[in-house]
Amino acid sequence: MVLTVKEMLAGAHAEVPRIDTGSARTMMAEKGALLLDIRDAPELDKTGRAEGSHHIPRGMLEFRADPESPYHDPELRRDRPVILHCASGGRAALAGKLLKDMGFQTVFNLGGLKDWKEGGGPVEEPLDQGM
Repeated sequence: MVLTVKEMLAGAHAEVPRIDTGSARTMMAEKGALLLDIRDAPELDKTGRAEGSHHIPRGMLEFRADPESPYHDPELRRDRPVILHCASGGRAALAGKLLKDMGFQTVFNLGGLKDWKEGGGPVEEPLDQGM
């Protein structure tokens, strides 16, 4: 069966609940949730990152999430809540569904970095490249 991006996003949004900044910050403080930024490195360099976030580019997520992979990231554990964000929320939804497919139980989509900022989340600004 061939799927369109629209269909994949609809399925991901149905399985991965949205969470707001306040709820994400509470979950991080009280449950040790991992705020995971899945944007590419140039995006972080340009716009900064949510304070306290962990970065894994979307293209490496499967390898970092699998404990049997030589590229496994120990911050990703199936028993730890994961809150994903990207630039606008689409990649985060798809990545959240992927993590659920890989056995992660508690996964949320924060949306984009702008949602974090608009919700009062602190941001580490990008470094001035001197240009």
